[in-house]
Amino acid sequence: MTSHDVSTLARAAYAAYETKDRAALEALLAPDFTFSSPQDDHIDRATYLQRCWPFSEKVKSFRIERLFAQGDEAFVQYACQPKSGAAFRNTELFRAKGGKLAEVTVYFGSTEHGAAETAQHHEAT
Repeated sequence: MTSHDVSTLARAAYAAYETKDRAALEALLAPDFTFSSPQDDHIDRATYLQRCWPFSEKVKSFRIERLFAQGDEAFVQYACQPKSGAAFRNTELFRAKGGKLAEVTVYFGSTEHGAAETAQHHEAT
């Protein structure tokens, strides 16, 4: 697995949420996929889809601010703009295996204010 592959998988996962394409997301996930967050501890694929997929209806867009990949892992920092409410930033660690996403761990981040500051910084540099 190359860095390009895991990067492509991560970008495709965000695109599936933006376009509300559950089939596209499911095609990216390994059968033994696990997801962790401050609210979820290594939940399986079915539980992830049940708990997390409904959030896609609230997503307007994702803006990837940073993506660092090495081997079969990638860290992504993004800003999410929901259809309503404040934007927020998270960081996620993606791990791929056999051309599929095997694991995602999300680290919750800052609210709209912090995301807006970073966007302004990147536009200025």
